[in-house]
Amino acid sequence: MEMTITTPSLLFPAISLLMLAYTNRFVTLANVIRQLSNLENAPSKDLVIRQIHNLRIRMTVIRLMQAFGVLSFVFCTLSMFSLLLAWQKAGIYLFAISLILLVISLLFSFYEINISTKAINIELEKFDAQIARHKIHKD
Repeated sequence: MEMTITTPSLLFPAISLLMLAYTNRFVTLANVIRQLSNLENAPSKDLVIRQIHNLRIRMTVIRLMQAFGVLSFVFCTLSMFSLLLAWQKAGIYLFAISLILLVISLLFSFYEINISTKAINIELEKFDAQIARHKIHKD
């Protein structure tokens, strides 16, 4: 199979955008952690503790997402370099490794989205408790 340098170069914008999205998720999560650290006298310590546990897992997963994304970028670059030097076979293998690493990164992203949903459900529990208290006071 003949592959040109343009094939791996098509991944560059996709990987760059993906890394930007991952970084945004990381920054958002860091801000949430900072906000939680200011809630020393939170009304529901159990919910805060559960959120902190969830955030620790998410931070680890985001770090793995970023790591595999960066490795994918590196292997894609090495693939282009190999193809530039006319090392066809090496270029193809490096590109295949890049694609595998990208898929792993995307799978971690999918997992992190699922964890994020759990975090939102924990937040919704606060509203459920407020609604229940409001009904009791109303009756």
